[in-house]
Amino acid sequence: MLLCLDIGNSQIHGGVFDGETLRCQFRKSTQTPDSSDELGIFFAAVLRENGVEPRSIKRVAICSVVPAALHALRGAAVKYFHCEPFVLQAGVKTGLKVRYRNPHEVGADRIAGAIAATRRFPKQDLLVVDCGTATTVEVVTADADYLGGVILPGVGVSASALASNTAKLPRVEIARPESVLGRTTVESIQSGLYHGHVGAIRHILAALQSEAFPTGKPRIIGTGGFARMFESEGLFDEIVSELVLWGLKYAEAMNHESESDKK
Repeated sequence: MLLCLDIGNSQIHGGVFDGETLRCQFRKSTQTPDSSDELGIFFAAVLRENGVEPRSIKRVAICSVVPAALHALRGAAVKYFHCEPFVLQAGVKTGLKVRYRNPHEVGADRIAGAIAATRRFPKQDLLVVDCGTATTVEVVTADADYLGGVILPGVGVSASALASNTAKLPRVEIARPESVLGRTTVESIQSGLYHGHVGAIRHILAALQSEAFPTGKPRIIGTGGFARMFESEGLFDEIVSELVLWGLKYAEAMNHESESDKK
């Protein structure tokens, strides 16, 4: 079995693949740095709680936007799962033609989402919207050209910024408000966060479609922890919450097969 780990700025999103079946998923905060043993013990425990025997994990794949976490993650993979992990980074096979001016700048999670999108929807123009700590939009052509995209603060970051940088505005639960018109400070903040983000995403998608795909309509895929919150807004053609995990699985398989062919 394959353990996939998407290391974000706020959370670790993990999943276990048994062939083409995603057996389980889990999340862990990345707010505090962990040692390799802390991570290894957590992974082993959460796998058992989800009915997966840790000894059945034969390979580990990682994509991370937190460089400082990689050393401990590698150590956990080696010590607790007895394998050198695959890390999605510049230089590995992705199946994409990255047209970014500096390909090394592209976040591994953005590439993973694009990989999975092209595998699920081959030969289609795509816009991939990942609603997480940051909200990112990726532009991928039907020929698997990764053109780039847009990055803006996510809903959670925006909420934290308001609470941290104002004297009287409170930290609020991130939720879909019942109406645009807020009648309390909390309701007003929730409305601004939600509808402001919807408006931003809708505008960005329209502008990217006009700029990158002027003669056709791309398929729009939503993913990330906050994507389901916007489900009723008609922003996405499809929501695949675990898209990055699938992309990591596909990337690991491509590179594992390549290594096997060399032997």
